[in-house]
Amino acid sequence: MQAETAEQAADATPKATEMAGELAKDPVGFMTKVVEQLQQFAEDHWMNVVGGIAILFFGWIAAKMLRGAIGKLMRRAKVDETLVSFMTNLVYMASMAFVCIMALGEFGVDTTSFAAVIAAAGLAIGFALQGSLGNFAAGAMIIMLRPFKVGDYIEAGGTAGVVEAITVFATTLKTPDNKVVIIPNGSVTGGNIVNYSTKPQRRVDMVMGISYSDDIPKAKALFEKILADHPKVLADPAPKVAVQALADSSVNIVVRPWCNSADYWDVYFDITEQVKLECDKAGITIPFPQRDVHLHQVA
Repeated sequence: MQAETAEQAADATPKATEMAGELAKDPVGFMTKVVEQLQQFAEDHWMNVVGGIAILFFGWIAAKMLRGAIGKLMRRAKVDETLVSFMTNLVYMASMAFVCIMALGEFGVDTTSFAAVIAAAGLAIGFALQGSLGNFAAGAMIIMLRPFKVGDYIEAGGTAGVVEAITVFATTLKTPDNKVVIIPNGSVTGGNIVNYSTKPQRRVDMVMGISYSDDIPKAKALFEKILADHPKVLADPAPKVAVQALADSSVNIVVRPWCNSADYWDVYFDITEQVKLECDKAGITIPFPQRDVHLHQVA
């Protein structure tokens, strides 16, 4: 195959030189000769020319109809518009490439080598863009399966934040400190996805420690009253206050109120502050690490 290509190139070089010489000597005569050859080609192969043009025209119409039909099916299935646009355009371009190859074959062009070149180029592009193609596949899964949506607060790809945008290649998050993080979709689907906004209610888990000398029922009643008085703590499900563990230096009591997901941090911060203030008023001790230093006088 390589030998034949080399022979064809060797034969084509003198012909090209000869044609260039003719063009330089007599441009008008050369162009007249070219036009005559084109006319002769059209007379001898007019059926092929008409057939090729017909393939291009009707193939273009068929490609548009196929693109529209696939778009309607995907929209009916409520697929995200970003993915619909990408897939329909991809189908249209692939269809038009096939139509052009058919038309070239009708015109008399050897499309076998042409198709092989396209296949080789597609393979090379696939290897070069394998990371991007992986992100595209992951993006398609995110858009179709919808583990989260724009506006949700999620933890994925080692980052937590509010979802600002979902594209076929990356997901954009805004962190609580107002930073924008763009995560490749492959990293998003490659690990656990925690969606804090899927459920309308969340439980706030806190652990409060009291001294071993304090009255446990009194402390529990105080914590229950703090939860009952807070306007953002839900009565249903009921909050839970219970002894969790007898730790080294404190009796640990779990305080678990329920709230709306949007109120999570307000409840967490407010309850933590109120526990400290009310314990001080009630004389309940919150233990903290202490160290005793003993000095020994050496004679």
